[in-house]
Amino acid sequence: MAALKRALDESPSSKKAKKSRTDSHKIDQPQQTTASSLLTTEVDFPRGGGTSFTPLEVKAIRAEAVKEANAELFEDAANEKKGKKRKRKAEPESSKSSKPSESKDKIRIEHLNYKRLTVGMKLFGQIVSILPLALIISLPNQLFAHVPITNISSQFTEYLERADAEAMNSESEGEDEDEEERPLKEGVPDLSDMFNVGQYVRAVVSAIHAPGASHISGFGKSRDEISKASKRVELSLIPERVNSGVQKSDLKAGFTLTAAVKSREDHGYILDFGIPDVSGFLSFKAANQSRQTEDTKLHVGALIDVTTTKVSANGRTCTVSVDHTTFATSYLSEISSVTSVLPGTLVQALITSVHPNGLNLQVLGFFEGTIDELHLGQEAKEYKLGKKVKARILYDYSSSPPKFALTLADHVVRLTPRLLPGKAEPAQGRGVQELYPVGTTLEAVNVLRLEAERGLIVEIEPGVEGFVHISHTSDDHVPSLSSSGPWKPGSIHPARVTGYFAFDGLLQLSLKPSVIQQKYLQVSDVEVGEIVKGTIKKLTPTGLFVSLSGGIDGVVWPNHYADITLKHPAKRFKEGASIKCRVLVVDPERKRISLTAKKTLVESPLPIIAKPEDVMPGIVTHAVVFKVYEKHLLVEFYNNMKAIVPSKESDTPKGQLQQAFPIGRAVRVRILAVDEGRITASIRQATSNFDIASDISSIEIGNTVEGIVSEIHKDNVVLTLQPSHVRALLSLKNLANHRGLAVPQLRVTLQVGEKLDELVVVTRNPEKALVIVANKPKSKPSALPKSSTITMESITLGQLIGGRVTRHTRHGALVKITSHIGGVLHVTDLSDDFETGTSLPAVDSIIKAAVIGIDPNKRQLTLSTRHSRIHPDQAHEVVDREISDISDLQIGQPIRGFVKNIAEHGLFVTIGREVDARVQIRELFDEYVKDWQSDFTAHQLVKGRVTSVDLPNKKAEMSFRTIDASQRKGSSGLTLSDLKEGRKVDGTVKKIEDYGLFIQIEGSKLSGLCHKSQLSDNTNADVATALRGFREGDRVRAFILGIDNRRISLSLKPSHFSKEELEEEDEERDNHEDMESLGVVDGGSDEEEGAEDIEMASQDEESDEEMEVDVDQAQIEYHAKNSSSITPSKGISAAQAPSLTLAGGFQWAGEAHHTDDEENSSSDSDEETGEQTKKKRKKKEIEQDLTADMHTKTPESNADFERLLLGSPNSSYLWIQYMSFQLPLSEIDKAREIARRAIKTINFREEKEKLNVWIALLNLENVYGTDETLDSVFKEAARANDSKMVHLRLATIFDQSDKQEKAEEQYTRTCKKFGQSSKVWTLFGEFQLRRGHVEEARKLLPRSLQSLEKRKHLKTISRFAQLEYKYGDPERGKTLFEGIVDSHPKRWDMWSVYMDMEATQGNIQSLRNLFDRVLALKMTSHKAKSFFKKWLDLEKRIGDEEGANAVKEKAIEWTQRASNAS
Repeated sequence: MAALKRALDESPSSKKAKKSRTDSHKIDQPQQTTASSLLTTEVDFPRGGGTSFTPLEVKAIRAEAVKEANAELFEDAANEKKGKKRKRKAEPESSKSSKPSESKDKIRIEHLNYKRLTVGMKLFGQIVSILPLALIISLPNQLFAHVPITNISSQFTEYLERADAEAMNSESEGEDEDEEERPLKEGVPDLSDMFNVGQYVRAVVSAIHAPGASHISGFGKSRDEISKASKRVELSLIPERVNSGVQKSDLKAGFTLTAAVKSREDHGYILDFGIPDVSGFLSFKAANQSRQTEDTKLHVGALIDVTTTKVSANGRTCTVSVDHTTFATSYLSEISSVTSVLPGTLVQALITSVHPNGLNLQVLGFFEGTIDELHLGQEAKEYKLGKKVKARILYDYSSSPPKFALTLADHVVRLTPRLLPGKAEPAQGRGVQELYPVGTTLEAVNVLRLEAERGLIVEIEPGVEGFVHISHTSDDHVPSLSSSGPWKPGSIHPARVTGYFAFDGLLQLSLKPSVIQQKYLQVSDVEVGEIVKGTIKKLTPTGLFVSLSGGIDGVVWPNHYADITLKHPAKRFKEGASIKCRVLVVDPERKRISLTAKKTLVESPLPIIAKPEDVMPGIVTHAVVFKVYEKHLLVEFYNNMKAIVPSKESDTPKGQLQQAFPIGRAVRVRILAVDEGRITASIRQATSNFDIASDISSIEIGNTVEGIVSEIHKDNVVLTLQPSHVRALLSLKNLANHRGLAVPQLRVTLQVGEKLDELVVVTRNPEKALVIVANKPKSKPSALPKSSTITMESITLGQLIGGRVTRHTRHGALVKITSHIGGVLHVTDLSDDFETGTSLPAVDSIIKAAVIGIDPNKRQLTLSTRHSRIHPDQAHEVVDREISDISDLQIGQPIRGFVKNIAEHGLFVTIGREVDARVQIRELFDEYVKDWQSDFTAHQLVKGRVTSVDLPNKKAEMSFRTIDASQRKGSSGLTLSDLKEGRKVDGTVKKIEDYGLFIQIEGSKLSGLCHKSQLSDNTNADVATALRGFREGDRVRAFILGIDNRRISLSLKPSHFSKEELEEEDEERDNHEDMESLGVVDGGSDEEEGAEDIEMASQDEESDEEMEVDVDQAQIEYHAKNSSSITPSKGISAAQAPSLTLAGGFQWAGEAHHTDDEENSSSDSDEETGEQTKKKRKKKEIEQDLTADMHTKTPESNADFERLLLGSPNSSYLWIQYMSFQLPLSEIDKAREIARRAIKTINFREEKEKLNVWIALLNLENVYGTDETLDSVFKEAARANDSKMVHLRLATIFDQSDKQEKAEEQYTRTCKKFGQSSKVWTLFGEFQLRRGHVEEARKLLPRSLQSLEKRKHLKTISRFAQLEYKYGDPERGKTLFEGIVDSHPKRWDMWSVYMDMEATQGNIQSLRNLFDRVLALKMTSHKAKSFFKKWLDLEKRIGDEEGANAVKEKAIEWTQRASNAS
């Protein structure tokens, strides 16, 4: 036993020297084995009375020896005849002597407290908080400790020291070394990168400080109770200290310990266990299995929990795993020394004794252990004596003999957070702390048990317990707790959550009434914007510290002391005085509260803006000037939210912002807009004069309103509408006409504050929160009943009634009959013929309609202006009959309606008041159209056919397709048996392959193959080129060659068809197209197509002035005509069948006066068929008398062209026509040859003529050539002509042929090469805008201004502004023009272009403002005359008669003023 005692009593430091010798001895003599887990080596014959028995065996032997000795003594006493009395005395003595032995076997179960902690004690804990320089650890039994940053690992400490030393050296040695050392300093990881909250750690006590000690390393000014409590105990996580005592022989598979990353190698990490002569290795693959290291690398010095997986043969390298599940489930079964049992180790134990307050255990078969009641996991009585359990070591509280404290708590055993009962995984349930956050008030908690000197254990809900310290049971002092007192087990009390003991899984509670009623327990309980009262704690130069309730402090920064800057704040703020503040900022992470003592903010009744959801345009609130810039202010609301106030919204000139708005000044602002988190505010509009409603959504156009005159200006009156307080403008002329007075007389009689009623809203401007009103027009006498006599009871169906249109909706027009009765005029009730009544009556117009429906509940009428309704007794022709119910529809019925909505899957068409029909995408066109949505707009008139009617669900389907649905679905009954060899069928090209065409036979689901050899009778024809002439969807007539095993072979050779059949086919197609004209109803030419682009008037003589391409030149475009022998059907777009043509509209094939016939005709075979068709038509033309047309006739053969070219060799027009003539014949190489001849033949002085031919050749290669041939021709053309022009023309060619990506690439190359050209940038911008890429187009303007000369800037900006008007946002174009005229007010041409652009918007009031501004400038009478003339023309075109008269008056006034000035 003496040897055993020495082995146990030796300190770890005294063992270090002997350990290496013992280990080496074991390696040299592997045949020796250990007989006891307590001894590192076995001694067969121990010296000095030693023994090899275990402590348990020794105890058992001793107890048996005592019993035998007592028995012998009792027998001797009986022999001496001391009799029964002696025996009766001996029995109690034996019982007395046995009691001490029993008490020795039972170990007292105690709680861990700060007094029992000793330096060097090893503990198991859990991280609850991570500070910049320390970790806060939760320990068993409601204790807290901290780990300074220098106690993580020796490698990490060395890393920190090096970084600090190098930082100091860099400051003294200069900038060059600073750059080299900086990466090391910046590479130091934060503790939050190495650890996470909730992580379990093994630690050793390194120091214990006195209660209340300050200036502990790793802590600043701690603001929470946990940080203060953790200052008392300092822990260390360094592996050398935590793993001290672990033997080399213990490192077997399944052994768990903590290691530090020593270095990073090629294949993994080298780890430091803190054990001599052993290092760990963690492969990258194994490291990636850990969740913490999936995305980031392990830092040198970082700590990781590892499980031993394999030990090398020499015992020097140990391979480990970082898998959390393996680490949590691995348990220790045998050890070589008691010092190898580390805290946090999972061990197997035997229950030796059950107590009401815990268990006694036998750990690893040798050592004694205890589990207190808090860590049982269930009631102690549920555990049976002799049961084996797996428990986790918490700490060792005795080394001689060894004694351990363990836990059976489920969350500690499984190393997971404490969850609610019944939740097995963290992802499945919420944690206790999450469910009961700090500050939660609990109505009733049940006392489970008490400890007289410590506190109470209470139950919140089944499975959730809390701890109440004795000091928190009452506001009065409680020396001890009694089981019969007010806090006896089973009693119910209200409580409040004040904290959380993470390791024990207990809530920290308080039963104090003062704590329960306390307003704030932590910083996050304080709400931003609320008014608080506090006590001044102290005043420092950096701020004023205020103590709030519950021990929470706040700070008032110097710029928030008062509305003005205080020179002597100490005179105002005295320590201990009370102060009233408003919470400005709450920062829970930093546990900081900022307050404001500004009287303006504290007493402000305006709304508080503390989060993005509080920001709404129009809100008026208070803010504080945060920063002042040259052109704007930055103001701050609550919780660090900021807004921008432009200088124009501050009522202060740009240069005086610094003086007018010092930092810290409280200002009143109005929110103007919120754009992606950026807030714009106005100080000017927040004044009392602007104290009006900014939300005008309640005011609709056509509403009758009343208002009070607030301001009278020269031409307008400013009104405040009642009761909405919306600002409105009323023209003085309108009011004068209404009252029958002259404007000067009205100014004299009109007074501010006068009330005006019977006003009608005519215009709304939501951005400026302004409406324009006019006096209600006087009603004209009519035969209709007066509104005063109309009531809902007096109205009858069919009655004619009058009303005023107030506004338009998606369903129709809203009509106001009386002040209480309204009407709805549906778009389908406008006219008996939809083509003549497609537009709703104008707003404010008076209409006469017939009542066709009455809704008394809504007090609304359904109206109709159909002629058949208004005059039912007259004869009338109803083209589009009324559809009042879905039952009025019949399948197959042709019907017209208006597009109601354009959805992703098709259209919804309104065909009746309450009846809509759906048109799916596949039913819109006969063939595939990619961008189909651009062909339709809302309220567009369309025609279709009803395909299905679902009466129960009130749903209908329509189709715009010309082919009958039964044929499309193959329901005609045409099957394979109906087809015979030699039959001629119609079909559609379904697919195009290199070896031929797949043709869908019309009226069936069958398809056949036409091999490329069956396209032409000419064996020498280029069939590959002919194949490229076909497009999917082309209609053809085919000849069935044969049917073999359900495979149909077809032929398109012209020899299979007679000329009459081809002629009949053309006529049938023409008739078919005329008959089946469904889809969009063409109402005439599109006015927008004819809109001319207004060019700016600049005098620059460079070629950049040619902003538009001259269409009179031989520019090449693409049209769907005669591109191949197969002409596409009418519905196919131009991009699907391109060919060469002139931009001027001249057709290059056939007679000029037969163009329409040729466009509508189509041929169904290859090139030979095309030639036969031409010959056939030519014979028909010979029969006519064409003598008079000899000189105007288009050439029809190669000989004709050659004859004409002899007379005009320099005419690019003829050469291009000659090229185009070859295309229907598939003579692509011939066309190329003609182009080359033209380039050589045309005189070198005719540059434009040559350029035209080059462009035609580029078009040819784009359609029929390859990318290589096109690039080759392009390079030649760029060398032979103006390079910039060729670059731009190629981009245009790509654009027109729908090759958008190539066009964009070409424009980009052109801009790089010709960046000095304004024309290049503007054309690129126009291209992007036409594609709808608005943002990309707008980015080009600043890029262009960087490349262009300054003299071209104005012209470029003007052009981009025009493009915005035409394709983009007119408001943005207006902004650009405003910038131009503001910086160049004398550029009259810019003003003129600006006006023309505004005229396209139809806003006459905006134009009037522009003319007023420009005519206020000094100019010549000639220029003024041109402006007045322009103004007058615009007033006549889009204005009114009053406006025209006003222009004449202004012109006379200007002339008189100019003459007086001269």
